[in-house]
Formats: sequence, structure tokens, C-alpha cells
Amino acid sequence: MSEARGEGRDQSGNLSFVVGCVDEDHRGSKEGGRIKNEGEMRKGEEEDDDKDDDSRQIVVGICSMMKKSKSKPMTEIMERLCKFEYITVVIFPEEVILSQPVDKWPLCDCLVSFHSKGFPLDKAVEYAKLRNPLLINDLNMQYYIQDRREVYRILQEEGIDLPRYAVLTRDPDRPEECNLVEGEDHVEVNGEVFPKPFVEKPVSAEDHNVYVYYPTSAGGGSQRLFRKIGSRSSVYSPESCVRKTGSYIYEEFMPTDGTDVKVYTVGPDYAHAEARKSPALDGKVERDSEGKEIRYPVMLSAMEKLVARKVCLAFKQTVCGFDLLRANGHSFVCDVNGFSFVKNSMKYYDDCAKVLGNMVMRELASQFHIPWSIPLEAEDIPIVPTTSGTMMELRCVIAIIRHGDRTPKQKMKMEVRHPLFFALFEKYGGYKSGKLKLKKPKQLQEVLDIARLLLAELGQHTDCEIEEKKGKLEQLKTVLEMYGHFSGINRKVQLTYLPNGQPKASSEEEECPTEGPSLLLVLKWGGELTPAGRVQAEELGRAFRCMYPGGQGDYAGFPGCGLLRLHSTYRHDLKIYASDEGRVQMTAAAFAKGLLALEGELTPILVQMVKSANMNGMLDSDSESLTDCQQRVKVRLHEIMQKDQDFTEADYQKLAPTGSPSLVTSMKTIVNPVRTCDQVYALIQRLTSQIRRRLEDPKSADLQLYHSETLELMLQRWSKLERDFRNKSGRYDISKIPDIYDCVKYDTQHNATLDLEDTLELFRLSRALADIVIPQEYGINKAEKMDIAQAYCLPLMKKIQLDLQRTHEDEAVNKLHPLYSRGVMSPGRHVRTRLYFTSESHVHSLLSIFRYGGLLDEVKDQQWKQAMDYLSAVSELNYMTQIVIMLYEDNNKDPGSEERFHVELHFSPGVKGCEDEENVPLGFGFRPASAENQEKQTNQGSLEDLSQDETDRALSLSEPISIKRSLMIRNRKTGSMEVLSETLPTSSKGTSYRLFPSCSCQSPEIKQTGLGFEGCSMVPSIYPLETLHNSLSLKQVDKFLNAVCEHSSDAHAKTMKALSALFDTSSQGYSQTHIYPHPPKALSSSETPVRSPECPLWYSSGPSSTVFSGRSSSPTSVNPDIHFSFSE
Repeated sequence: MSEARGEGRDQSGNLSFVVGCVDEDHRGSKEGGRIKNEGEMRKGEEEDDDKDDDSRQIVVGICSMMKKSKSKPMTEIMERLCKFEYITVVIFPEEVILSQPVDKWPLCDCLVSFHSKGFPLDKAVEYAKLRNPLLINDLNMQYYIQDRREVYRILQEEGIDLPRYAVLTRDPDRPEECNLVEGEDHVEVNGEVFPKPFVEKPVSAEDHNVYVYYPTSAGGGSQRLFRKIGSRSSVYSPESCVRKTGSYIYEEFMPTDGTDVKVYTVGPDYAHAEARKSPALDGKVERDSEGKEIRYPVMLSAMEKLVARKVCLAFKQTVCGFDLLRANGHSFVCDVNGFSFVKNSMKYYDDCAKVLGNMVMRELASQFHIPWSIPLEAEDIPIVPTTSGTMMELRCVIAIIRHGDRTPKQKMKMEVRHPLFFALFEKYGGYKSGKLKLKKPKQLQEVLDIARLLLAELGQHTDCEIEEKKGKLEQLKTVLEMYGHFSGINRKVQLTYLPNGQPKASSEEEECPTEGPSLLLVLKWGGELTPAGRVQAEELGRAFRCMYPGGQGDYAGFPGCGLLRLHSTYRHDLKIYASDEGRVQMTAAAFAKGLLALEGELTPILVQMVKSANMNGMLDSDSESLTDCQQRVKVRLHEIMQKDQDFTEADYQKLAPTGSPSLVTSMKTIVNPVRTCDQVYALIQRLTSQIRRRLEDPKSADLQLYHSETLELMLQRWSKLERDFRNKSGRYDISKIPDIYDCVKYDTQHNATLDLEDTLELFRLSRALADIVIPQEYGINKAEKMDIAQAYCLPLMKKIQLDLQRTHEDEAVNKLHPLYSRGVMSPGRHVRTRLYFTSESHVHSLLSIFRYGGLLDEVKDQQWKQAMDYLSAVSELNYMTQIVIMLYEDNNKDPGSEERFHVELHFSPGVKGCEDEENVPLGFGFRPASAENQEKQTNQGSLEDLSQDETDRALSLSEPISIKRSLMIRNRKTGSMEVLSETLPTSSKGTSYRLFPSCSCQSPEIKQTGLGFEGCSMVPSIYPLETLHNSLSLKQVDKFLNAVCEHSSDAHAKTMKALSALFDTSSQGYSQTHIYPHPPKALSSSETPVRSPECPLWYSSGPSSTVFSGRSSSPTSVNPDIHFSFSE
């Protein structure tokens, strides 16, 4: 026999391993550790009869399909197992397993046998009964593992958390006879209701065709998972109906940040865990340069280790793989796979062989009189991760972002008294609060049915009052019938109970009120995110990566890829929040797609990664219920804007007391508000007449406008504005000015090919009016601006304050496992990112708080004065406006020093308007302090020291970067991540650089047609971020936020209550999730530790590696009497 090391083959071609050199003394009596083939084993059996028991080897038999027994993980582990002096491994040939009776199978003392496709499990059970070897994995339990129903039953009996589920068993001969009721957005199985999103799994564990069904509010359809084929593991389908044949388990969808955790046990006391991107996210399998799926080892919490132990023992599988879902602060088991090994981890191979070898020796050594004692060293040595930070380390990024480009918002009001409307109001619980919102397809269908019925009844009448009502009902019917189906959140009906009927007629309602109670029906439509809006959000997400340091190894030299490196190695703690408006949620999903280089549809990304349920007003605003202050401001604003005279000096003082240059410029453009409104009204009349003429022209009859709008629909929205803007008395409704500007901005950008006359003049005048009305609706003087801003933003401000605070690392944090993380030298390092997507009201309000809340004194701080001058010159907070807060840590400063933590404030006014290039106010560029402190810092550009990662080369930000982007085409693969075609950083001696691109970009997914880009007429570029301040201390910012949040004790108490409710109920609602591939949060403690009173807020008791970034930012609130119980 060959004594060579490694792998060889004998004359018959069978696998024959010899591991290590065999001593002369052992050659006759012991073969040494080696893997034998079956022929050698037979010969060995005959020789063994002549030998004493004390000279025998312990034979470990591998009985499985050849694909499994010859796999790389099995080979690696068996080679290591053979290094045990008294262990020999024999592989059962597949032809023997399949064709020979079990009494002809090789003999063994310990059997490693497991089921896979084509394996005769019955014969293996028979062999085990015949030979009675030590079983590493119980064979009878493997029958149960093949049936998901049995797996769930056993898990439940063991008290292991699993998703709420129900089993639907169908008779193959009578599939229609089953206890399943399917609704629009739910299924009912055996009386158990599962609202979408839910999961549908075949009962056979061998069937990998698992479907996830999405709610209509997120776009509907389903994600179809399957066993990996190439680089795909799932595909999105528009099909929303469940399968009608076969038996299935239906279970609650668990929001897991787009990450699955695979756990591999080797006995009850050893578990290795790896995180990978969820196959349900975008269906693309992330692979490294060698084509292997990217997975990163993660740490299990104490509770998860207990679960691993329970699974291992309950299923009697020493080597066992199972899937964990980390959601809402808990861990749930959703699948048990039985025998499976970790791939491509040398450390795991070492551990697994050691654990299995010790287990075999412990059980069998005494029987063979082999001298052996249990090794003293622990098998799983705990390692405390340490890091060495650079001078300035990025710790946290917080961004508040307005949604992307949308269709014009439209609204129609009507008073209704028909019993059918009251019945609908009662059916959905409207009497509880006096208000009702109807968004779901089923609800909107009911409203449409009522409208159709009433129109049929009214068809016989000619009464003038009824005729007007008929017009409103027809508009209600027309809007609800748009698109031919209800999908997403693009229409909604609000009903408000009026005990005494409509109190006062307006330009929209009937003028002769009737006595008795009524309902005010408000129909809202439009306001959908456009294809251009999606492109804007996705491109901004891609550009946003450039704020993160690094870009090493595979990513070296490509700006923005440091984030992908950080995120793919599970060191990025990312959560995305959005208000409940469809356009805001889809903006968040598109941004996430660009930020993390995801692919495919937005629906799966939205459901798994964007938190939007139970926000409790943090990002939403009820425009129907204005504050007293806002009502007073609107009245004053309307009074000033209704004067038919030139603006006087007194008017400038009344309307622009802050002296804002953008307001003053607009007032100078307007001169006389009523005369300007006359001009606007005349231009609208001219526009509607042009559209009517186009409609009469046969050539234009079927003209398709942007986003599938028709000329008829365009005429409807302009005619409505024409009717509503000026009432019968000739007075103008100033509240319609934002709508007029909205519409003309939309048509100027997207429907410019119509070449309608005077649209640019209408745009210029309506913009001047809107630049006064819109910002001043949020307060005219500083006190009013603060009052209104606090009403909108208190919950959000409090959340930002919590995000900026730090807490200590503890057992509950999810992090990389330092022992198993190859090529990641700082596994304990995390960067926290919190993204808040919202509407215009919150962005205006938040900016008002920073401007007028007293953060800094303009007189004393020149940088702040320049920032305030810049903001005063910005006239519009357009789509994709961003307010960005960045927190850095200087590891060289004393942990208790105020200089330890450093905050920067950045801002962008969003997308560019049609005529912005010439008059754009100039800021001072993007100036992170790291780019200005070159003399003080040796490697300040790295910000987070990713430069120590294996083969990593940090992209230095110590010099200014000018990133100019042409068409954004993904044309280069680096590893498994796609990076963008961008110019490389260029040096300059200035102190600032443009972080985000300032030129227009087109989506690579847009198809080009003869009329330009289909679905994307023009995508305006986004203004780059401007630095407002780059040398704030955390103490300064915290003190400011504290003062703002506690300005009103009543409002503060309300905020705390809302925040508590937000996080205590975070397990409800479908989109409670954050993002792939960062591991979800582990169990949060019910009470948070309080900082010792002598330590300042920014104090850290340890190095940066002990910063706990897995839960909500802070261990304390500013008020020491208030404790939070949430995992953010």
C-alpha cells in the first residue's frame, strides 16, 4: 500500500487515502488513520480474525450516495478524522449500497449514514439492525425529516419557537375538497387566517418550491423559491393565487432583514452559524470570485445555542443543519435539513473532525481496550474580538429623505347621505373615531359598487341638485375604474362623520345643505411614484455608498464599494423606515435596491426591508387635521395673497420676516398677487382649450402621455384646477397654488413633447407663487415655524436622538464570529445606518428645527452663518431632498472627552428643476472633517479602519473627490457585487468635493423607443450634498435635541408614548423589516441598563469594538425616569 500523503487511487480506481506517515511499529498491527475502499476492507476483515481485540481499529463507515460521500466537505472532514490514531474510515461504494443486500455491505463500528435523493433509507435501517453500529445520525428519524409536517410537530413538542402555521392536507383524488378559503389579501386554513405576506411550503421536504405571497398594498404577486439553479434561487411572479393541488403548510411570513441564518450542529454542544442573503429577496445568489455562494459566519446568542442543542437532540441527528429566522427580536426555526456540512470553512472542518473523533473514541474506545482519555481543552474557545481604530471612525449615518418624482396628487370632496355609505362606514368601524380610511382593493371595490348603483338610480332624474351630485358620483366612478384594477396604494377614500351635515359650502361642495348627519367623502388619487422617481431613488442609493469609507480587496478603486464590503460582511446595521404612503414606500425600496446592489422587482425588497407599519406618526402626517397654529398661519397667508395691490414694505415684513432671499425674490417676481393669479388663471384656461383642441384632432386621439396617462385624463386634472382655483365670487383659492405648480412641473418635465404654448410662463409664475405659499404654510415667523415643526417632527426628532446615542456591546448583539471570519480583520466593527423616507411636510419641519431651534449662533459661528445663508437661498425642497447626519468617533481621544464623538450635518435640496442651472444657490461642497484634518491625522480618510482587512486597500478620503458620472451602466463585476461605471477619485488641493453626481442619469433597465425612453421621459439629476456643519460635538447635538424635544412637556409625553407603542408593537404589520444582508436583531432585554450618573452621555467604557450596534442606539433616554423596551 502507498504511504504517500493525500489522495490516491488503487488499481481498481477506488478512492484510497493515506493521511500522514505510518510508524514502522504500527505497520503490522495498525494501518494508521486512513480512508479505505471496500476491497481493502474485505481483506482487512479476514486479517482481523487473526488479531487480538486490542490491536483493532475503530472503523467509521460512510454510507451515502457517492455525490455526498465524495464531496469536498466530507473529504476534508474524513481526512482530519483519520488523524485519530485508532480510527479508520471506509466509504461504502454506491453500487454496493444500491445493488447488494445489506449482509454484503462492509462492516463498521460506527455508521455515518444519511438520506439524499435516490438513497435507499430502508436498506440502511436494515443494515443498522443487522450490525448494530454506533449511529452518528439516527436513521428512523430521517423519515420524519422528509415531512415538514412531522418536523413542525417535533419542534412544537420540544417548545422551540417556529412561525405560526397551519397544515392543508388534500386528497389527491378530490383536491377541491379541502378546508381552504382564499381572499384578496389572505387565506384561511382550517379556520386560521394568514394575511399576506404568508409562506406556502409543500409538505414534502424534498420539494423546494416554496412560494411567498405579497399583499396588494405592496404590489401583489409572489416570489417563487426553488433549489439553486446557477445564480438564481427564486423568481418573482405576478400570480397572487395559491396553488390548488397538493398539500401545503401555510405560515406567517417572518420579516428577517433579507437574511437567513443557517445553523450546523456537530453534537448538542457545538453549533456553527452562517448568514446568507434570503432567496426570497431578489432571487440572485451572491457568489464570490470562485463561484461559491457568499456566506458569513455569525455569532449565536445563548438562546439560539439552546435551540441548536434542542434540535440536535430532538431529531437525534449529531450532524444536523437547520434554518433560523431572526425577526422582531426573536429567533424562529423554519426548517430542519438533517445531515449537512458547512462549505469552505477550514476552521469548521477542524472542529467537526475533532468533535466527531472525540465522540467516537468516547463511545467505543473502552470496547476495544484502546487507551484514550478525553482531551482537556475546550472544543469551542470563546474569543473576544478586538479592533484597532483609525483616528476618525464612521459610527452612524442618519438620513431623512423625501420621496421621488410622483404623478400629480388629486382630490375630490363630496357630501354623501345615502344609507349604503353609512352601512359601509359602520362595517369598517368608522363610528369608533368618526373617521375611516379605505385603501384595500376590496374596500375600494365596495365604494365603486355603491357609486355604480347610485348612478343607475339617478339616471331617471333631472333635478339640478341631483345632477350636480351625479357629476361627483361619475368622477368617483371614473377614478376608481382607472387602470382596470386596484393595485398598490394609488387611490384611497376617506370618510368623515358630520353629525349636523356639512357646516359650510366651499367651491367643491353643494351650496344648499340638508339637515341631519352626513358623511364627507374625500377621494384621493394620483401621487404615485413614477418610473423616473424609481430611477432617481435607485441612483441616489448607489451614490449614497460613496459616503462610506473603504472599498478594499475585490472592491478596491471603485468609489462607494466600501459599503458593499461592510454590508456583505454583516458589519452594517441598517434599518429603513417609511411612512404609509405608497410612493414613499416604493422610494425606500428603490433606494435600498441601489444602495445594496440588489436586482429584480421592488415588491420583495419592500416587504422584507422597509419598516412602515405602526410608525405612530413618526413619518406620517394627517393633513386633514392641522394644528391651531397652522390654521392661523394659513388664514394670514391667504389674507396677504388676496390683496389686489403691489406688495408694500409692510407686506415684505409680514410675509418674509426672516428676510429669506428666496422669498424676497419670489415676491419681486409676483409684484401683485391677485394680478399674478389672474395671469395664472388665464394661462390655465388657455392650456385646457389647447388640450381640448388636441382631443378633437383625430391624430391625437390615442396619444399616450407619460406613465400611461391619456389626453382626456390630462384635461380632467387641468379642468378641475381651473374650476377650483377661482370661485364664483372671483376670489382665488390660494391652497390650490401647490397643486397648479405640481401639475405644470409634471407636464413640463414629462409631457414636453406635446409642445403646449405658454407652459413655461405658467411654470415660472406658479413656481413663484408656490415658493411663497408652500414654505410659509409651515410658519411665517420663526416661532410659528418651530411650533408647527414640533407638531410634525417630535417623534422623529426623539428617534434621531436615540439613534445618535451609543450603548455597550452585549450578548444580544448579532455579529461576525471572529474565529471563522476569513479576510475580515475587524469582525466586531459595525456602522449603524438609519434611513427615514417621508413626505415634504416632515422635511420642511425638520429643516426648520435645525435652522431656528438654536443649534448654533450664526454670529459666533461663521460656518453656520454660511450654511444658513445657503438654506435661505434654497427656494424648493424638491423630490429626494436629503438631510444627513453623520457620527464619527476619534479613538485617540479620551473616552470621557467631549471630543471623542463628532457630528456632521449635510443637506441636498433634491432633484433639479427645469430652470435651475443658472439660479442655483451655491453651497460649499461636501466637507467631512476627515478631509480637512489632514495635518492632524495619519489615515483619517479610512474613517473606519477597513484597511486592515485581508488584501484590502483603503480608498482614502483624505483628498477631495470629484465623482462625475455618465450613464449609470453596471458593466463591471467585482467578486459577486456589481459596481458602477464611474471615474476614479482625482486629487485636488481644495477642501471640499462633490459627493453625489450632478448630472442626469438614465436607468439601464429603461427601454429606448422612438419617443425617447419608455416610461422615463427625463430623469432630472439630483443636487449633491452640501455640508452645513462639520465640527459639532455629540454633546452639543444631544443638548440641542433634548431642548427641542422637551420644549413642551405635553408634546414630549405624547412622543414617548408613541415611541413606546411603535416598538412594543413592532411584531405587527408586514414590513417590519430592515435590510439584507445585515443580520437581524437578537432578543432585546425588557429593561435597558442605565448609564452611571457620573458618566457623561457620550462616555464609553471600552474600545470602539465594544460599541453595541445591534439594538436601538441608546441605553438611556435623556430623561432618566423613562426606559424603553424595544429592539428598534
